[in-house]
Amino acid sequence: MLAAVLTGTGQDKVEVRRDVETTGFGPGKVRVAIRATGLCHSDLSAISGKLAHPVPVVLGHEGAGEVLEVGEGVTHVRPGDRVTVNWRPSCGTCGLCRRGQSNLCPSGAAARHVTGFTAGGTDLYRFVGAGTFAEEIVLDAGFAAPIPQDISYEAAALIGCGLTTGFGAAVNTAGVRPGDTVAVIGCGGVGISAVLGARTAGAAQIVAVDPVATRRKWALEFGATEAVAPEELADAAARHTEGLGFDHVIEAVGRQAAVRSAFEAARPGGNVCLVGVAGPEEMFPASLMELFAGEKRVLPSVYGGADVTRTYGRIINLVRARRLDIESLVTHRLPLTEIHEAIDLMHRGESLRVMLTTD
Repeated sequence: MLAAVLTGTGQDKVEVRRDVETTGFGPGKVRVAIRATGLCHSDLSAISGKLAHPVPVVLGHEGAGEVLEVGEGVTHVRPGDRVTVNWRPSCGTCGLCRRGQSNLCPSGAAARHVTGFTAGGTDLYRFVGAGTFAEEIVLDAGFAAPIPQDISYEAAALIGCGLTTGFGAAVNTAGVRPGDTVAVIGCGGVGISAVLGARTAGAAQIVAVDPVATRRKWALEFGATEAVAPEELADAAARHTEGLGFDHVIEAVGRQAAVRSAFEAARPGGNVCLVGVAGPEEMFPASLMELFAGEKRVLPSVYGGADVTRTYGRIINLVRARRLDIESLVTHRLPLTEIHEAIDLMHRGESLRVMLTTD
């Protein structure tokens, strides 16, 4: 079958192959035909080497498809069901799960070290346990999260990663409340999802920050009250918060300079919510004295900052009630064979999400 394979980190290209086969189906497994998969910045970080992962690996983790077959012991889905890929499933029994923090459960992380494909006699890993840049995948059962049939495959794919990550950062981690002021730094797919979350939560002012004019335009279309370039953030804070600073600043870039801007833009006692994935060499750019004196709360947010399936459910309810437009987040649709064009679009900042299809 067709799949996109990364053979080594730090490369500019991935290899699109047609001789890939799935492996490992059996008890506790689910075989899924992928219908749509989003290109997420984490995939680009794996290609560049910023995000370490065993190779060779079939990339992709923001995907959705149809269940083809289930192994013995799998009862929560059956053939014909529509599923999204939950790239960080929970065990449901550990201390973190019992505390409602299944997004931090370590059980799913082990799957990234297990192969799930083969090609030309070589075993291939599944990116973060998923590997959705393929026509079919075999998943551990917990990775297949059922989605109602009236949710499109493209919407289900977005729910599986970017939307849940950004929306949850605003609603769950930051805890945006009606009337709050919010700034979102970085207006890619995750940042725009944070704008959607802040709007849904009732924020009075949502200032989107991005150096790319096209992304600022998108932010306004999705509910930001103002969109500014990074050098204009301080002026926006002065106008909207009387110089106090924003109640919440959500950083969706993953760079030290952007985190510093977020810290400076938050009011004393406000929240600095970190969503962007930074490299391991980058340190938090504030002194202990600054943290103490300003009492600014630094809140990292992983995969929506709470129980993942509960956040899925909230998003689905909002989509069904027509209060959350997520189909429009997909700005380009390309076949998997044109993945290099998709990567180029993302690097140039010309797409919120490129949706790849296996048709």
